[in-house]
Amino acid sequence: MSKVTMQDVADALGVSRVSVWKVFNGQPGVSDTLKNNVLETASKLGYNGLTAITAVTENINKYKTVSLVVSRPDSSIFWTDIIHSIAKELSTHNVNLMYTYIPSTYKDNFQLPEILTGDDIGGIIVLNLYDKHIIKRISKLDIPKLFLDTVPSITENILGCDLMLIEGRNSISEIVNDVVKKGCKRLGFIGDVHYARTNLERYYGYTDSLTKHNIPFDSSICFTDTIGISSYQSRIFAFLDSISEMPDAFICVSDYVAQFVAMYVSKYPERFPKPIILTGFDGNKEYVNVADKITTANVNTRHLGRRLALQILYRMDYPNAPRETIYTHPEISYLDSYFS
Repeated sequence: MSKVTMQDVADALGVSRVSVWKVFNGQPGVSDTLKNNVLETASKLGYNGLTAITAVTENINKYKTVSLVVSRPDSSIFWTDIIHSIAKELSTHNVNLMYTYIPSTYKDNFQLPEILTGDDIGGIIVLNLYDKHIIKRISKLDIPKLFLDTVPSITENILGCDLMLIEGRNSISEIVNDVVKKGCKRLGFIGDVHYARTNLERYYGYTDSLTKHNIPFDSSICFTDTIGISSYQSRIFAFLDSISEMPDAFICVSDYVAQFVAMYVSKYPERFPKPIILTGFDGNKEYVNVADKITTANVNTRHLGRRLALQILYRMDYPNAPRETIYTHPEISYLDSYFS
């Protein structure tokens, strides 16, 4: 009986020999369905490279799982919507999504979970993680990686992998332009610019627009300090208490921040002799005191999750392709946004 060759396998399936060669050698550019068909056919025909087939099968199975590295995944509907969309898109490619919990802050005894240092996953997506020490540890892993946002001090060169960002500089600039058209001349800003790269870029959008409209920057109505996860309300309230004359508007880095300003306005109306405009970012509906009441940048979480899934699949198939920084653009929803 003659030896079974790659060409025999290709002929049996009606595909090219190159496609069979790619499967046997673990090369990209072949669908999962074809990979499985090639391996099954080769086994039935008695192809001699059974050891190679076993190795390739193990390699394919490895790429059936993506690890979602996330801190506080249930902290907001915003994040859970993104995660569900990632899982849904990956499932259409027969790829599993596995949660890997990471603490939100670094401690001296911190160790990366073993799953990230073994051979059981094909790639990782990092969400809602903003500790520079932990980010640096993850960035050194020799595995396809994709971050959604990072801290301002971690550049793309340090990450050494793909980075996806929600565009904010131009979006906030457009929001400020709209507020100025409403007659506002004193505009404050509230948001921790040290927390996330996206926060910092939104702040730049605010300052860009001030310059464009020849509006002087007033540090007394801007709060950009570091804020602990559990101290947003107290820090924002203390800042607002310190202002002697309220501005015409506050440009908030997120809807999450805007809700606390709205709470303050509601609690201390006497401090606001005239209505004040509040704006946000994210389009998060769970903050009911500002949802559908303020101008904001609506992030399409379903699209964002799908895009993250497709990008990690691409990176897993083409690990040596040039790394990418990708911006997704929100859609601004303009409202009157007056509070008093």
